[in-house]
Order: sequence, then C-alpha cells, then structure tokens
Amino acid sequence: TFFPAVLTLPAGDSATFFCNISTDNDSGSEYSLNWYKETNHSQAQKIAEISRNNLQTKTEKYLLTNHTPAFKIEILNLHQNDSGSYYCGLITFFEPNKVMESNRSQLVVTAAPEKTNATDEPKMEEGNPPDHIKAVLVGTLLLAGAVVLLIFGYLTVTYRRGDMQKPPSENAPADEKPPMVSVSIVDYGVLEFQWDQRTPVPPETRPVDQTEYATIVFPEEKPTTPERGKKQQD
Repeated sequence: TFFPAVLTLPAGDSATFFCNISTDNDSGSEYSLNWYKETNHSQAQKIAEISRNNLQTKTEKYLLTNHTPAFKIEILNLHQNDSGSYYCGLITFFEPNKVMESNRSQLVVTAAPEKTNATDEPKMEEGNPPDHIKAVLVGTLLLAGAVVLLIFGYLTVTYRRGDMQKPPSENAPADEKPPMVSVSIVDYGVLEFQWDQRTPVPPETRPVDQTEYATIVFPEEKPTTPERGKKQQD
C-alpha cells in the first residue's frame, strides 16, 4: 500500500509518502523497494531505490528511510515539475512473484509560496508601520517625560540655591551697615552769659522783693572741643 492518496503542497516544501509491505510470508528473503513516478500517464520512471538491509538512503532530491514494514520517501525542495503519480514496487529475490506494485498516489505542487509571499509581504508591511509608529510614539513620550523631569529638577535646584543665597545677601548689608554709619562727634558748645542790657527799673517801681542777677563764667580749663579751639584761633 502507498499513502497518502493525494498530496497538494506549495513549491519549496517537502512531500512525504509511505510504502507499507506485508511481512506475513517474510522468511528472511532478500528484497528491494523501488520508487516510481508517472507523469500524465506516461511510462513510469524509477526515481529511487532502497534495499532491505539499508536503513537510510539519501540523494540530492530524495531521502529514503527504512522503518520495516514501512518505508518512507521524502521528496525534497518541491518544484512544479515534481507533480505526478508516485508508487512503490517490491522486488523479491528467489520468490515466484518477483515484482509487486502498490497503488498510485497523486502529488500536486502549486506555486502558492510565491503568491503567499507576495500577499504576505504587503500584510507585513501594513502591520509593521503601526508597530513602528507605536515604538516611535513611546520613545517620544519617554523623551518628553525625561525633558520635563530635567526642566523641573533644574528649576527646583535653582530655586533652592536662590533661597540658600538670600540670607547671606540680606545679612551682608546688615554687616556692612556699621562701617557706613557715621559717628557723630559731640561738640560742647560754649555757654556764655551776658549782662542784662535792660534799663534798670527805678527803685520806686521795683517790687518789694529784690531781684538779683548773676553771671556764670566757666573756667578756661574746661575741655576744649575742636570747633571751640578753631573759634579761639579765629
């Protein structure tokens, strides 16, 4: 038996068929399994072969594996010209029926991968811009947030520095004020008393109580101020 009955695959893929043989009458005789391909009901063409004692055989196009009683064939890197009917033929030695053929299975290779790739690429291109835009937006938001944080931090540091520098600036004038305050010099003025120039009142008009006048003269030894000394020099 040969299966699956029908395989439809795109170009570039690999097709796998299995050939099952009966071992009921297997008495240890030697046999070989051939693989054939028919195109448009033309004459069958042998494409590969594997013997009973070989576990695996590989060519550029086919990979044969022995899993007795099942044999597997893989047709690699499919092309559209690989389409056709496939079957296996069991050839036994020293047996009456030397050749036994299996049923046919159909392989159809389409050019879908190229169409699929052509249709998938626009989808990927259409899907990529939103992802790209999202990434750009997220990056822009993060950058804007970082700039805002930097500005806020700069303003905060500047404000704190201003507050820390204010007391010294306010205290500086207070410290500088004492030197700027002018020290007043006390000038001791000269108290001079003069004689009363008024005309004496006649005795008859004076009241009963007698009024006396005195002149206070400060001694010359009293402290002399710079201004008074200057007056004396003048």
